[in-house]
Order: sequence, then C-alpha cells, then structure tokens
Amino acid sequence: MREKRTVQSSIFHFFADHEIGRELQAVSNGLDSHPEILELVAADLQEVKVNDCGRKGLPVESVLRCAILKQYRQVSYEELAFYLLDSHSFQAVARLPLEIIPRKAVLQRTISRISDVTWEKINQALLGHAKA
Repeated sequence: MREKRTVQSSIFHFFADHEIGRELQAVSNGLDSHPEILELVAADLQEVKVNDCGRKGLPVESVLRCAILKQYRQVSYEELAFYLLDSHSFQAVARLPLEIIPRKAVLQRTISRISDVTWEKINQALLGHAKA
C-alpha cells in the first residue's frame, strides 16, 4: 500500500548552504503548510495498483515533491533521477525514504498520474497562501 506522507524526516536530509539550497528549503516549507494537497494527489495515484508485498511505491508526498522539483528546476525526468541520486538538497525536498532512489521510468509513470485538475487545485492553494 502506498503511504501518503513520510511521518518523520531523515536526519540525513539537509539543505545546502547556498542560494538554491535556501530556495529549495522555502519550497519544502511551503508544501509543509498545505497537507491538504496530499489528498488531491493521493486520489490521482490510488488508481495505480501497488502490491501489498515487495517494494512499496513512492509515498504520495514524495511523488508530489518530485513533480514540483521537476517543474521548479525545469529538468527532464532523466535529470531529476540524477539529482535525486546526487543532491542532498533534492533528496531533502523530495523526502524520499532512504532505501528508495527512483529511476526515470518510475518518476515519469507516477508524476504523469497527477491530473490537470489536481494541478489547478494545487496551484490555487499555493497562490492563495502566497497572497496571504
């Protein structure tokens, strides 16, 4: 079964002391202030069958965060997979479980499940927060 949220952040997740690292931390903090967004994404991902045994799918929160990283940094799925493997800051934003580093195909398959309607609702929620 796919988890919705990573309950406890890893002590190994940290953001680089760099302008981009601080931007990524601000993005992460902004997402933390809107847990209701996870329900929207979970509804889109629930159609995908995840086996009860074997490797679990990416948590809903990680799928959303990876999708936002991809758009925010304007990278391809191939580049996103590399940055998630290579960058501590990307790993911290994505909140990936330590044992999971997703490949390009997994990222593409899961992120593409988020519907246009869901993206519009996410955008409205985040813009509403920014206005306040």
